[in-house]
Amino acid sequence: MEPTTVAPPPSDRTRIRRLPARGAYDRPVVDAILDEGLVCHLGFSLDGQPFVIPTIHGRLGDIVYVHGSAASRMLRHLRGGVPACLTVTLVDGLVLARSAFHHSMNYRSVVLLGAATLVESEEERMAGLEAIVDHVVPGRWPDVRQPNATELKATMVLRLPISEASAKIRTGGPVDDEPDFALPVWAGELPLRLAAAPLVPDARLAAGIAPPVCVTDYWRTRAAR
Repeated sequence: MEPTTVAPPPSDRTRIRRLPARGAYDRPVVDAILDEGLVCHLGFSLDGQPFVIPTIHGRLGDIVYVHGSAASRMLRHLRGGVPACLTVTLVDGLVLARSAFHHSMNYRSVVLLGAATLVESEEERMAGLEAIVDHVVPGRWPDVRQPNATELKATMVLRLPISEASAKIRTGGPVDDEPDFALPVWAGELPLRLAAAPLVPDARLAAGIAPPVCVTDYWRTRAAR
């Protein structure tokens, strides 16, 4: 089943035009996809050339944070408030139809438009870094050493408000042409999910240190929770 849009699109440029029934603009839907997606892609224009860079993000309320080296050309460019696009995509399954034309994927995706700004206050920078660390492994931040002054000086944190965002979702089986249902071809969905493999302790891990619960009980996808 396709999602039912309840909230209106926040702007005309975020309105889903191709297969609009798959669009969703409700913040809980958008937030859930942002939170589950491990990697985001940042799109922007630099010197007249388009760039799309994968990076780690973290959401805290109405803000998505990204970080990197203070020397990063991407971050130094984005902090100037240039138009940017942040996307997250989750693939939930491969949709295998009877015809090549109707093969597809079941997915959940978010497109977030806006302008990133530099986080300057130390309090918000630490909150943004905590959100990013806990996005990777929920509950990890309290277990580790906090960034020191040297590390903070070498790190840039940007904030992107969730003010213009849309989600697009596909679920269900293949949509074949009526005559193709009689073909002797298997059709259906091959579900996919991201799952953790057995832990590999660091070679220099001191004896007697057990992995914390946030690692042993790690989950990423809805199916794994």
